[in-house]
Amino acid sequence: MNVAPLGREATLEDLHRADQKSELVGGKLLLMTPAGDLHGTATVNIVVSLKQHQRARGGGRVYGDNVGFVVDARRTFSPDAAWHTGPRTRERLLDGAPVFAVEVRSQEDYGPAAERRLAAKRADYFAAGTRVGWDVDVLREELVRVYRCDDPHRLSIYRRGEIADAEPAVAGWRMPVDELFD
Repeated sequence: MNVAPLGREATLEDLHRADQKSELVGGKLLLMTPAGDLHGTATVNIVVSLKQHQRARGGGRVYGDNVGFVVDARRTFSPDAAWHTGPRTRERLLDGAPVFAVEVRSQEDYGPAAERRLAAKRADYFAAGTRVGWDVDVLREELVRVYRCDDPHRLSIYRRGEIADAEPAVAGWRMPVDELFD
C-alpha cells in the first residue's frame, strides 16, 4: 500500500480519479496493490456465499472488492467483501460503512507495522458503524479472525474444519473456512 504523492490533502474527487483500488484515509489517498491467487479466491468465495444468503434471506446486499463506502469527506472504505444495509445510491460510492467488512490479507499485511495498521483500520470501521469485521489469513495461518464492535478486543478464531459467522451483522449466514480455498 502506497500513499499517492499529491502534495495536498486528498479529496473524494482524487479518489474518483484514481486508476486503481484506493481508499481515502485522513486526507491521504492510499493506493492498494493488486491481489494474488489465494487472496482473490477467498474474496470471490466469500462474495458468492454472501450472494446466496442475500437471495435466500435478504436483509442487506453483498458487495465485492473495489466498491467504495464513504463515511465522511476524509474517509472511505473499500473492503474485499462487504454486507451493506443502507440505501442504494446508484453512484460509484455507497453512503455509510458496511455492517460487515472483510479484509483478506495480502503479502504486505504481516509484521508489527502491518498489525498496527490493521488494528487502526478495524477501529475506524467500528467507529463508522461496522458491526463485524473479518481478518482473513489464507497465506500463512489459514484462518479467519472475527471482531465484533461490541467487544473489539475479543476475537473469535475459526480454522480449517470450522464454520465462521458474521453475527449479528449478517444474521444466519455461515461459511466453512475450508471454502475459502476452493
